[in-house]
Amino acid sequence: MPEYPNKDRFAAARERMLRWHLRGRDITDPRVLAAMAEVPREDFVPPSHLSQAYADGPLPIGAGQTISQPYIVALMTQELRVTGDCEVLEIGTGSGYQTAVLARLAGKVYTIERFAELSQSARAVLAGLGISNVEFHVGDGSCGWPEQRSFDRIMITAAVPQVPSPLTKQIVDGGTIVAPVGSGSVQQLVAFEKTPDQLIGRFICDVRFVRVLGLYGFEEG
Repeated sequence: MPEYPNKDRFAAARERMLRWHLRGRDITDPRVLAAMAEVPREDFVPPSHLSQAYADGPLPIGAGQTISQPYIVALMTQELRVTGDCEVLEIGTGSGYQTAVLARLAGKVYTIERFAELSQSARAVLAGLGISNVEFHVGDGSCGWPEQRSFDRIMITAAVPQVPSPLTKQIVDGGTIVAPVGSGSVQQLVAFEKTPDQLIGRFICDVRFVRVLGLYGFEEG
């Protein structure tokens, strides 16, 4: 069997991901599929897990956190319905993979990460990919963006007991929040639409995420 350079191997693995794990299921948005095709997931996983870069499962990235499986990244992105003029807030930068996918679709992405080392690593990878429409912050994501502003879309990439109240104040009327909600080991992935009076939720599927720790999230320990 011939040997292939790493980039060729990853290209083939990326195509398999698109064909079987995304198009083969319910990912139909062409912009989401294009973004998933363009962002090299291998740049966001630890060297010890490069062989699994395009496997349809989560992988550890350090600090007790994970990079979500490609299908869930694509599903959450599709459900967020990002357009080119959207300003998006992401709670939980993690590896930066989801951030990079969102940055391909949105006008600007603002992302918050609790762990400084993860934020710094993600910033370096995105810079290396030439992605410049992202603003990073290290802090408690459950408290929302530290400056007073509003967002067209909000994605929460870790489980919350309920949508944190600061985020309900930072999403515009008519905006969408996608989040895994629940206190158990299995949560519900929900897309919320903001109306002038409330958030209206729509169940998507069951998921498993690490928890958001913070003032409006889960307590440590």
